[in-house]
Amino acid sequence: MSKDEPTPAEPDPAEVAAALLDQARAWRDDDPDPRTRDELDRLIVRGQGGDEGALADLADRFVGMLQFGTAGLRGALGAGPNRMNSAVVIRAAAGLTAYLHDLVDGEPTVVVGYDARYGSKAFARDTCAVVTAAGGRALLLPRTLPTPVLAFAIRWCGADAGVMVTASHNPPQDNGYKVYLGDGSQIVPPADAEIAAKIAAVGSVAEVPRAEDGWQVLDDEVVDAYVAAVAALVAPDSPRALAITHTSLHGVGDDTVRAAFRAAGFVAPAVVADQALPDPDFPTVAFPNPEEPGAIDHALAMAQDQGSDLVIANDPDADRCAAAVLDAGAWRMLRGDEVGALLGWHLIQRGVPQGRGFANSIVSSRLLAAMAADAGVPHEETLTGFKWIARVPGLAYGYEEALGYCVAPDVVRDKDGVSAALLLAELAAGLKTQGRGLTDVLDDLAHRHGVYLTDSFSVRVSDLSLIDVVMTRLREAPPERVADLPVSVIDDLAAGDGGLPPTDGVRFVLSDSSRVIVRPSGTEPKVKIYLEVIEPVTEADLPAARARAAVRLAAIRRDFEALTAIS
Repeated sequence: MSKDEPTPAEPDPAEVAAALLDQARAWRDDDPDPRTRDELDRLIVRGQGGDEGALADLADRFVGMLQFGTAGLRGALGAGPNRMNSAVVIRAAAGLTAYLHDLVDGEPTVVVGYDARYGSKAFARDTCAVVTAAGGRALLLPRTLPTPVLAFAIRWCGADAGVMVTASHNPPQDNGYKVYLGDGSQIVPPADAEIAAKIAAVGSVAEVPRAEDGWQVLDDEVVDAYVAAVAALVAPDSPRALAITHTSLHGVGDDTVRAAFRAAGFVAPAVVADQALPDPDFPTVAFPNPEEPGAIDHALAMAQDQGSDLVIANDPDADRCAAAVLDAGAWRMLRGDEVGALLGWHLIQRGVPQGRGFANSIVSSRLLAAMAADAGVPHEETLTGFKWIARVPGLAYGYEEALGYCVAPDVVRDKDGVSAALLLAELAAGLKTQGRGLTDVLDDLAHRHGVYLTDSFSVRVSDLSLIDVVMTRLREAPPERVADLPVSVIDDLAAGDGGLPPTDGVRFVLSDSSRVIVRPSGTEPKVKIYLEVIEPVTEADLPAARARAAVRLAAIRRDFEALTAIS
């Protein structure tokens, strides 16, 4: 702007507030849910009285429509377009159905599942009502069930799409809307943008037709079929003697996990009773994600008391699987990359079919690639998320470090915490008969391939614009040295560097092959930083190699904590 140009006038706060209140009234009058109408009305009354807190709350709720992307929808429950509520869900269902009508000749079929979070069942019924009224066929799962059951049901039912109402491991105040296409995998571009465009074209919610009934509620046949399919993954002659402690972290996985273990011939895992029943408040955990410190403490204490061989934890929708083992006399949770390597090793030992291969996300350890090369198994690196991993041609096994494992893509083309738990138990039971454990396999892999040590941390933000600040800083002023080592490669993943489709992220490779990837989270307001070092191992040098790797990793983490700090 030149000095002769007039400075733009500051917007009149009274006019801004008046426009915001008008917008809120219009949304309230179109909202079909009396609870969120009342919630919004109370804020409007306070805002009319000049309550700055209420006006700020309204501004956040009306900053824009909750964005529909490759993760579908996910956000805090509440009234307004930037929240999860019936009005937003009805629009999403109408847009998805319109998209399917363009894609499918005749009557599109949609399978709908839901977890036990607040609003989930109502949102599932809203979806069925919209699909049915629009001339589609809606199939509703019989009760709260894990996300992998929904992913399985899509192909089992021959549906054109699937919707799972879940926020997975997000905090209690959130919910979400996860969309799959007829091949049983999550949506990817351009489908996400095409569905989003259909959603944006939806006008008044009151004008969206909704049926009172007419959809089909499936019976337990679909659940039984899923349980039978995952139980059949365990070899008939493999050992089954294993004492397991299991927690579902107040989610919906307990019944299905126990049924799958019994069907596979195992004794059903011992249950952490105060976390077994679905509870949308998640009362015993600060954050219902098994990755979070303290989340599986109840399970570890119970395993210690009962002398268990293995602890298994699922997140609330049971699409992720965590494990803990006794290591040098103390229980410790395995990192996602460790479980990923163990499952990969197990599948290699069982034999990977000709023409099938492995895959993992770019933020996961490079150990699986080394193992696959050693075994002559094709391997592919993908962008983060199972929407990419599950689409790798000829996939036999794929994983990502955030506790997601696809051990049987012919059964579920997504991460599945139930089938992963079964195969991990099969591996552990077989090792037990040899007087060995899962950590012994990790030692074997380190001796053969080196120590691949990983770590990650997150920088949470209250203002989403701060994510761009961090990413721009790393792109415009990247470090030349990290942990006293030269940075040899910088890949701007947004530009497609490294041969993958563009995605927001930056990858740094140091002169000793250590790697750091920084990327915004796709589901939470934070920047995630992933670290890996590789340390060679000579014979009888494993403890020293792990110690050296830990020192290098800690130095890299310190530098990147400073580089990504929010001032």
